[in-house]
Amino acid sequence: MATQPTRAGAVTLLDFAKSLDPDGKTSTVVELLTQTNTLLADMPWIEGNLPTGHRTTVRTGLPTVVWRQMYGGVPPSKSTRAQVDDACGMLEARSEVDTDLLALNGNGSAFRLSEASAFLEAMNQAMITAMLYNDTAINPERPFGLAPRYSSLSAANGRNILDAGGTSTGGGADNTSIWLVCWGSDTVHGIFPKGTKAGIEHKDLGEIDAFDGSNNRYRAMADIWKWKCGLSLRDWRYAVRIANVDVSDLVGLTGTQAITASTWIVRQMMLAMNQIPFMGKGTPVFYVNRKVKAYLQVMALEKSSGVLGIQQAAGQFGRPGIASVEGDMTFFGIPVRTVDGLLENESRVQ
Repeated sequence: MATQPTRAGAVTLLDFAKSLDPDGKTSTVVELLTQTNTLLADMPWIEGNLPTGHRTTVRTGLPTVVWRQMYGGVPPSKSTRAQVDDACGMLEARSEVDTDLLALNGNGSAFRLSEASAFLEAMNQAMITAMLYNDTAINPERPFGLAPRYSSLSAANGRNILDAGGTSTGGGADNTSIWLVCWGSDTVHGIFPKGTKAGIEHKDLGEIDAFDGSNNRYRAMADIWKWKCGLSLRDWRYAVRIANVDVSDLVGLTGTQAITASTWIVRQMMLAMNQIPFMGKGTPVFYVNRKVKAYLQVMALEKSSGVLGIQQAAGQFGRPGIASVEGDMTFFGIPVRTVDGLLENESRVQ
């Protein structure tokens, strides 16, 4: 008898067995690869004005005004504008599970639900990576991410990129970034194509004819997930990147992240806050990876760091400094959230 080829991406008997308790019931899967990416949950979502995304009109220049003298005329003037198009990406996934596999113990519905959670997490991780790092010049089918928009200290928006001092480059780089984003309908927000729905769309395709590696049919229960969305940066002044955070220096509080150094990360976070023109225009949130979050918490508790002094001084004016209570952290009242999608091997931003 010929050996049946294994279909790429198919759920195998081994996969099915790993999802079962000894009594044959579907187990609670411990998602070892699950990441915390609260950025997508914080992001407001707005329907785009284009079938493929959203067009924003940006004022690029103010009209000219003059001090008029008696009998002197005033030349006409006007402001200048530019239009920026932000495109949405289409993220999709399909699941096809052999019907005989699902019938092994009569618990097929629970197994499909378990598979669905894995697909949703995979889409979540792919989306956060694109929102942070994708450059449409390289991957035009994906949304334009934040990092490529804030990638040069000499660019027009370079004043919203703060250099934390990390100098490592290339394959040995251990830099990361801290982001301050002020979410709002007129600042930074997520978009979905005109006439569509926000969020992930799921469709149960029911029982279908699926195909193995030799293009032979078998019956399978199928699902499809779709997520069409992008990122609109309506006003670049409302996002700040603290780039070149040297992770090894941060861990040891040495070098670029020494307590006495001018590039100490807490000072950079204060500077970032003051780059936002008006906090009340949106909802500000700091985003850090898990390691940076941990060491910020250590700083908040370490008396010798001076951070508690900042907290106490700010508290005298009715505002919290760095606070960490039951895992929730704020910096001068602004939430500090964990985003596992923030890498620790970013190249130096120059």
